[in-house]
Amino acid sequence: MCFGYDGEGALRRSLEEKGASRRSLFRGAALGAAGVAAAGSGLASGLASTAAAGGRHGDGRSRGVPHDRISIQLYTLRAALGGQPGFDVVLQRLAQYGYTRVELAGYYGRTAAQLRTFLDGLGIRATSSHDGLSADRTALRTKLENAATLGQRYVVVPYLASNSLAEWQGWADRMNEEAALAKRYGLRYGYHNHAHEFTTDLGGGVTPWEVLTERLDPRLVHLEVDLYWAYTGGVNTGAADPDRFAIDVVRRAPQEVRQFHVKDRDAATGDMSDLGTGVVDFARILRRHRVEEYIVENDTPDVSPLTSAAVGRLYLEHLRF
Repeated sequence: MCFGYDGEGALRRSLEEKGASRRSLFRGAALGAAGVAAAGSGLASGLASTAAAGGRHGDGRSRGVPHDRISIQLYTLRAALGGQPGFDVVLQRLAQYGYTRVELAGYYGRTAAQLRTFLDGLGIRATSSHDGLSADRTALRTKLENAATLGQRYVVVPYLASNSLAEWQGWADRMNEEAALAKRYGLRYGYHNHAHEFTTDLGGGVTPWEVLTERLDPRLVHLEVDLYWAYTGGVNTGAADPDRFAIDVVRRAPQEVRQFHVKDRDAATGDMSDLGTGVVDFARILRRHRVEEYIVENDTPDVSPLTSAAVGRLYLEHLRF
């Protein structure tokens, strides 16, 4: 989907017309998602089933995602962010939704110090960011100094792609080098997967995922596993049980999985979908592995970027496993 509307104008009109509290905003998001569920998706039924069935253990205790560990990748909201005024309004709305963490994808016209001041005023912390491999040592230090200024805990490489075995090996070595310096800044350094790491043949059946998990130093580099892409990797490799494939991605990696991108998959199209409206069995996956951060993301929001943000947080707040 493409959202080419006037993001800033739409957001301001929404704020003026709705003037809603966090509770009423979530209620509206839930009703909208319930309408989607009635047409064949699963948010409403998912909430009910996880609460009633899979949400309790033998000792009778219910377990869920800690609310203070829920974050959102701001790429989800890129169509609404626009310039600085649009960014400010979107972040204010996220604070109303209860988000206290975000994962950055750029600074949106501010310096790191200016952005830290703005986010502090909203009670939001930029705990993580997506940053590519640095061109040189100076660029690397700038990246890490900015992350430290923002108070981040994580810096994550978001995407790499090549059909060359040597290139993937070189990237892994560079990530180890960057991670060693990141550690000196008090930062944890990670890699974020897509689906091609599981399917690209680099020769002799070797995949990028095998190169990364064999070559990345588990003492320095962690994984931010994108559950949509891990599930899709299972689909693309012909796995009979894509949820189990995603679980095995997490379970078998020598590196720690510290962060999840929690992103759903539409049953009919295979595209991304708002949380709880697709086929990924999050309760099953999260039951087997808990992480330090659960990051809402939908590259192609079902209705609007802010609706995806509201529905995503609502879903994770109510998920039981």
